[in-house]
Parts: sequence; C-alpha cells; structure tokens
Amino acid sequence: MRHPVFVFSCLAGALALSACSQTSTSEVNRAFRDVNVVDESNLNDIMLTVGDPNEAVVYFQRTLKDNPDRIDVRRGLAQSLIRAKRPTEAVIAWSKVVDHPDSNGEDKVDYADALIRDGQWDKADKVLDTIPPTHETYKRYRLEAMVADSNQEWKKADSFYETAVGLTTRPGGVFNNWGYSKLTRGDFAEAEKLFAQAIQHDSDLFTAKNNLILARGAQRNYTLPVIPMQQTERAQLLHTLGLTAVKQGDVEMGKTLLREAIETHPQHFEDAVRSLRALEA
Repeated sequence: MRHPVFVFSCLAGALALSACSQTSTSEVNRAFRDVNVVDESNLNDIMLTVGDPNEAVVYFQRTLKDNPDRIDVRRGLAQSLIRAKRPTEAVIAWSKVVDHPDSNGEDKVDYADALIRDGQWDKADKVLDTIPPTHETYKRYRLEAMVADSNQEWKKADSFYETAVGLTTRPGGVFNNWGYSKLTRGDFAEAEKLFAQAIQHDSDLFTAKNNLILARGAQRNYTLPVIPMQQTERAQLLHTLGLTAVKQGDVEMGKTLLREAIETHPQHFEDAVRSLRALEA
C-alpha cells in the first residue's frame, strides 16, 4: 500500500526538479543575453573607432541581418561606410536610419554629411532644411555653411560659420573653411586673418598654413608669416609661395623662392626642383 504513495512522491519531486531546472535555464539564458548585449555594445564602439573600416562594415552588415530593427546597428553600418570612404553606400545606409521611427535630428545631419561627401549638394540642402531650428550643433551649422558656400550665399555662409565657431572648442577647421570661402570670393585680406586664427587654434593644421601662404601671395606679400612650422613645412610653404609669385607674374621672385625652398628642405625636394627647371628652361 505504501508503494504507490512512494512513486507519487518521487514523481512530484521529479516534476519540481524539472520546473526548477527550466527556471534556472531560463534565468541563465536571460543572463547570458544581458552579458552579450553589453559585450556587443563594447564591440560596436571598438569597430567604430579603432577597427578597420571595411571590417567594421562587414561586422555591422552581419549584425544587421540578425537585428534588422536596431537603429544603433544601422547607425554603426552607416558610420563605418563613411570611415571606409564609401559615401554612395553610406547615403543609402543613412537614408534607412532617418526612416527608422527612432531616428533623431542628428541622424539627418549625418545623412546630409554623407550626401555632401557624395556630391549631392542640392539634396543635402533639402535634408538640412527639414531639421528643426532648435537642433543647434556644431556639425549642423558647419554643413549649413558649406552648403551656403556652394550656393554662393555669402551672408548666410558667414553667419553659419560664425555660429559653428561658437559651438566647438576646436574651431581650427571651421576657421580654415571660412578662410577658404573668403579666398574663393577674392577677399584675400580677410582670408589671411581667418587662416591665421585657424593656425592659432591648431598649429598642426598644415592645410591652413598653405592656404595662408596663398592668401598672402595673392596680395603680393612674398614673406613667410611668423607661425609654427617644421623645416620640411617651411620648404613646402616656400614652394607654394614661389608658385604663387609666378602665377602673379613675378617670375624672378618665384625663382628665388623656389631656390630657397630647395635649400631649406632637409632632403631632395623633387617638386621644387622640377618647378625651377621648368621656369629656367
């Protein structure tokens, strides 16, 4: 008579253990999923910063297949395509990001950036127009300034550049772009001032140094400014100044500057040598 009771007790215990096992497995799986989300988030950050851009593209494409609704993965793919210098594909990727229900204003800014990199200036202008005026970021106004430049809307460009400068702690690049805008308009004196400000904020910005030389040369000022420069940079700037002098019709001055560039360069300066030979021939 006791056996059935014993069997029933065993079955009940087995069922209880089974239930405990199922609960434990469920909790463990959930815990692993939580860990995987953290690990994946860290991996996403790594792929977007230090990873090879093309490898990052493959990673995000593969991740997106398993997580088609995750906007962070879509953003990662679009950003990786920009880093990999594949702007046409990036435009497509960013368009899908902005179509996502969780998209925000910064996504539209990045979409406009991709369009500009792909040469689609008119479309970038339209995208920027859809961003609310309350979305005030450095990148937004820098792009607005560039688009205004492309449309030769000079007053708007100046206003946007000024706003962008006030929204960043590293305005060197903005001052350089603004200066180049003035250079293309023929306002060489103002361009010179802006390039000098760019160098003041970023003494390693060689593009601004070279542009400064162009602005000075356009005013027939053939002396190097007092700015931080390495010996190789000095030679390259003298080369630029020499070519600018030749373009202005001051050929003898150009030859003198090219000779100085060749003497200044710590190694053989082939470009300057070739330019001087062409002039002397």
